Amino acid sequence: MDYTDDPTDLLARVAALLDADATDATELDGGNVGTVYRITFADRPPVAAKVDDSPLGNEAAMLQYLARETPVPVPAVLGVEPGLLVLEYVDGDGRFDERAERDLARHVAALHNQSADAYGFPFDTLSGPFSQSNPWTDSWIEFFRDRRVVPFAEAAQADGSLPEGTYERVLEFADRLDELLVEPDAPALLHGDVHPGNVVVREGEVRALLDPAIFFGHAEFDLAYVDRIDAVGDAFFEEYRRHRAIDDGFAATRRDAYAAFHELENVRFFGDELVGRLERALDRVGV
Repeated sequence: MDYTDDPTDLLARVAALLDADATDATELDGGNVGTVYRITFADRPPVAAKVDDSPLGNEAAMLQYLARETPVPVPAVLGVEPGLLVLEYVDGDGRFDERAERDLARHVAALHNQSADAYGFPFDTLSGPFSQSNPWTDSWIEFFRDRRVVPFAEAAQADGSLPEGTYERVLEFADRLDELLVEPDAPALLHGDVHPGNVVVREGEVRALLDPAIFFGHAEFDLAYVDRIDAVGDAFFEEYRRHRAIDDGFAATRRDAYAAFHELENVRFFGDELVGRLERALDRVGV
């Protein structure tokens, strides 16, 4: 629901949830899922309120897990009910410069240093508006194929975003993952959606990571996502290597394989206008 024109109901919901006098709502740039508002009060600091039909309780659970189990900064969860998630408001200046790149690299490396005994997660999580299944699996390649690539391709084909020919190519790509990827030394905790729009920075420091899509997998999954966007560059990877090694084979071969999956995600999220990018990504891995 969009409360931009008349925020009265939203203010009442937030006021009841926090037992505080909410006075004003201003829409923020909240990304591609839901609408986010800055809510001000008569007698307390502002909060961020996210409104959406997706399972916001799942997003709250992911943020609470990160706050409890990791050193990375995330906004505190203040309240949640169906269709509404209220978070600590973290202010930023929007300047994603080299200092911010390096600080983001330190936080991503710290996240990746969190490990588990298998690949998956204690509960299913979200990637954007879509549920992602996370049963514990001993093999990363098996998990990536059976719980990410194939289900995303099937869903994109079912909703009409993925043409039959491209769908068959993605299934061939899934069949070839054993030759395209390697098993990591240990599972790493992934953010799952690392890009500047999900990072609050101020004065060159990361103040909060937003919109997680977490699970335990191969750290290269996150690194490939970061690498395919233009907002970060050499500074990020130089700083990351100070804290965690990056295998030479990542840039040589595996980066393009993970990038193909990220393009598949985009087709599912944004529709068939992005199929051409997926096709070109599959070309690069020889499928």
